[in-house]
Amino acid sequence: MIQDLPIVDFHCHFPVQGDWFPDYDMPGKVEFDTSGSRDHGAIWQKAFNFPSPQKPGTDIEMADAWAADMALKGVEKVVFVSGGGNERLAKIVARYPRQFVGFAHHHPDTPGAADELEHACRDLGMKGYKVLGPLVYKALSDPSYYPLWEVAQTYNIPVLIHFGLLGAAGGTPDGVNISPMSIARISRDFPGVNFVVPHFGCTHMADLLQLCWTRPNVFVDTSGSNQWIRWMPFQLTLEDVVRKFVETVGPGRILFATDSSWMPRGFASMYLEEQHKLFRFQGLTDDQLHSVFHGNAEYLLGTTT
Repeated sequence: MIQDLPIVDFHCHFPVQGDWFPDYDMPGKVEFDTSGSRDHGAIWQKAFNFPSPQKPGTDIEMADAWAADMALKGVEKVVFVSGGGNERLAKIVARYPRQFVGFAHHHPDTPGAADELEHACRDLGMKGYKVLGPLVYKALSDPSYYPLWEVAQTYNIPVLIHFGLLGAAGGTPDGVNISPMSIARISRDFPGVNFVVPHFGCTHMADLLQLCWTRPNVFVDTSGSNQWIRWMPFQLTLEDVVRKFVETVGPGRILFATDSSWMPRGFASMYLEEQHKLFRFQGLTDDQLHSVFHGNAEYLLGTTT
């Protein structure tokens, strides 16, 4: 809870039983026969003092737990960018329509993907579209995907696309859409679509800054622990990253987010506290802080103008 600052988390995942992205061919973790390799997941969990994830309960149980956790931590609204498929997530969001927002999250190669996105926006109340870039094996600028972006433009919904590494050791480090530069063409061809790149670009920070310089319809979210910073080949801190994006992109296109998901951690309040401190020390006014932590999200979701 941050005094006098309402909070919208623009990037969370609802913890369903089963696949969170059922239309994606999610690669399993590779177990390597090696010695001397660090368990980065265990180090991360201990560093942030997070409890071990619990097996998800029913959708109703998890929705109730999330709503209670948000109330306890003073969070006004969260955006779930995944949740076991569009129809399923729509039912989850409907249980707490003032606190929960849902994004469509089917794969762009799903048969009838554009029609499915229109159905999700028109009939299910989805307020955006989430894509996992590295798991889309054609360039996102391929003309076959243009009907998707046309629907997004028609319904004025943001498109949030993950770029960079998926997972840690044994994860996915490559792909035709690994960099935010993958949307350089479509962000030009669809100026009415607001694209959101999470995690400050996730090791592709330079590409994201170049993209944002030339595309005013590209936004940035701050989600997660941003452990990618530790893997850059030069000294870099989260404070450095925040300062650079405030100085260049500006607070009008930055969205606070945590990438929160599983219980009992729930909303990762530690990320909020850390990021609020860093943005506050950049000398942002109260109005600018409100934009980062609330107003920009409400604008993209269509709640405010």
